[in-house]
Amino acid sequence: MVSAQKVSVLGDSYSTFEDFVTPSTNELWYYAKNDSAKTDVNRVEDTWWWQFINDNGYQLCVNNSYSGATIGYVGYDGNDYSERSFIKRMRDIGNPDIILIFGGTNDSWAGEKVGEYKYGDWTQGDFLTFRPAMAYMLNWIQHHHPNVSIYFLINSELRDDITQSCQVICNHYNVPYIMLHDIDKRMGHPTAKGMKAISEQVKSIVRK
Repeated sequence: MVSAQKVSVLGDSYSTFEDFVTPSTNELWYYAKNDSAKTDVNRVEDTWWWQFINDNGYQLCVNNSYSGATIGYVGYDGNDYSERSFIKRMRDIGNPDIILIFGGTNDSWAGEKVGEYKYGDWTQGDFLTFRPAMAYMLNWIQHHHPNVSIYFLINSELRDDITQSCQVICNHYNVPYIMLHDIDKRMGHPTAKGMKAISEQVKSIVRK
């Protein structure tokens, strides 16, 4: 019997849910008992990644998602977000067959500078801007997870320069990206309807 393929998620608040992130100390947005004014997502079964994994017969490997996380080191109000950054947490996603990266939203919202495209010889200072940080992330994940399918989800309603940067960098590394559209949101975050739409759009691109 062939075992099910394993999926890991590297994400931000959109991919969190209480008791379903690793490590458990990561900050969350979605809980089993949410303020109804905040969101109607109150079951893990409502999340986009759970639906995608369940509907396709996959297994969850690791969901390392952290609310408010940026890909690089600069967060809201210019604060140091290095500890929650994607390039810090990408080292802890297990050994999956498929990696779904859903980031860039907080980089967009926090007003992070995009910087210049850079595809090698990175320094810590490079990670203070978006483009070098994202390039480093994809490069590192590809080299440490050979023969693994990697996909990058691009949120709707981001700054144009962030969206375009994601597309250019994904194309450079031949990483397929999924351009999300028409995602129902409340307080900037997917509702249950929005989560379903994300799952369906990911499903349309990620094929067994």
